[in-house]
Amino acid sequence: MKLSRFFSIAALVVSSTVGMLAHHSFDAEYDRNKPVNIKGTVTKVEFMNPHIWIYMDVKDEQGVVSNWQVEGGAPNALRRNGWSANSVQKGAMITVDGTMSKDGSKTVNARTVATADGKKLFAGSSEGDAKAK
Repeated sequence: MKLSRFFSIAALVVSSTVGMLAHHSFDAEYDRNKPVNIKGTVTKVEFMNPHIWIYMDVKDEQGVVSNWQVEGGAPNALRRNGWSANSVQKGAMITVDGTMSKDGSKTVNARTVATADGKKLFAGSSEGDAKAK
């Protein structure tokens, strides 16, 4: 009986530790010294835990289109900041203000997302508490 209780507690401790290790800090993934502002067309939205992801096609100065991925906050936090699952939809034009990833990929941690109609939403960035204007 004592042995099974020990293994149950050990399993609980290990599973909770794994979850904490899976969540990385902002500074581990993003470079505060590389702000970015991109505008493009949404190709996909994943509005689910632990963070939302927006995928978008962005055209550079030469007209070359590339796909970017944008990380936002947790859906619950975003709902408290005025978001819904329909705030950003496939095909919409948006502008994202955020911070580039450290790994050189086209990955951004969003501070704000502005829709084509001018609505600006705080994106729940793990960088800090910058409020949308």
